[in-house]
Parts: sequence; structure tokens; C-alpha cells
Amino acid sequence: MTRKERFSGILEYFRENVPLAQTELSYGTPFQLLVAVILSAQCTDKRVNMTTPGIFAVYPDAESMSKATFEELYPLVSSISYPNSKTRHLIEMAKKLLADFGGEVPSDIDELQTLPGVGLKTANVIASIVYRKPVIAVDTHVFRVSHRLGLSSGRTPAAVGKDLEKNIPLEDRAKSHHWLILHGRYTCTARNPKCSSCGISRWCKDLSEREKKELKTKG
Repeated sequence: MTRKERFSGILEYFRENVPLAQTELSYGTPFQLLVAVILSAQCTDKRVNMTTPGIFAVYPDAESMSKATFEELYPLVSSISYPNSKTRHLIEMAKKLLADFGGEVPSDIDELQTLPGVGLKTANVIASIVYRKPVIAVDTHVFRVSHRLGLSSGRTPAAVGKDLEKNIPLEDRAKSHHWLILHGRYTCTARNPKCSSCGISRWCKDLSEREKKELKTKG
């Protein structure tokens, strides 16, 4: 099976079976989504969603968060992974957002990456969800699933992202991040993937190769 055939079959499955894929992070504004995505690095969306209501109640926008001290914000972030660095990033991000962009979250990928705590993945998430830009954010789930399915052999998230964007139509890219991340979160898990109940197993390169090895071993 060619990579083109894998993309075609997998995308068609998702279009038909998961038409409303979207982020599981809770937010009310682009700024709040940016805060949530920064906090979500190496942390579950569930934990972030438990934490952000308390943060947004006190610091709902860039202006209010830019005035926070580390000692004031830290207790609200402390249940998240890497709370020290994330607290500093949030305060500095809010200050720069206010100083350089009038408190508004920019749509440009490069401009987003000038904000403290914002790398390519976070920038792509914001650009995709808020501004519907045809970019795909590659996190650990997307990276793992793309390799297992045979959609990419890229060694870095950036390389995987290029493969995905090269083969996924513009109109599907905004959703594709969510399709792949949700598939990785609930079906194609890092440990004990649920291959027997996977709707796209027929196109999975990793599964087909493992089946071949099993048959060879039995033979």
C-alpha cells in the first residue's frame, strides 16, 4: 500500500466518522486558549481544564495577567507540570502580547513564536483553531500516530508536519490535527493500542508489519 493510499483511506474515514473533531481544552477567548495550550505542554488537557477556571477568574486577559507577580500566579498554576517555568512564561507572554500586539493574539506563525512559552506546535494550534489556518500542529500523539500509520517517517515534529501538510488537502488540515491527536489519545495509545477496535487499522503500516512478523514466526 502506498502512502498516498493510506492518506486517502484514513482521511475519508475521519471525514465520515469524526466530522466534528475539535480541541478538548476549555477556553472563552483566543488569549485564554493560548494560556491553556502553553499549560498543556507535557500535561493532560483534563488537568489543564481543572486549572484554568481559577486562573481566568483572576486573569481573564493579557492586561490583567501582565500585572501579575510570580508569587500571585504560581499558586494557580502549581498543579500543572513544570509550574515554575510556565508561570514565568505566562507573565512574560502577557507582557509581550500587550506591548507588541495590543493584547490581541496574532495570527502569524512567526509572530506567535516570539511570545515566551510559544514554540511551533503551540503557534500552529492557535493559528489552526482561532484563525483556521491550514497548518497542522504535531505533538507527541500526532507524531506517534503518524509514524505508526505510515503517514510519515520524519524524525522531528517539523518533518512530520511537512509530510502531513504535503499530503492533506487544505480544507482538511485544521481538523486533521484533532483527528490524529484524539485517535492517539483514545485508540492508538502509546501503550497497549486498541488495534482490534481501530477503525483505520486496515491502513496501518505498523499493524500490517507486525502481522507479517507474526505469520513469519508461526511459519
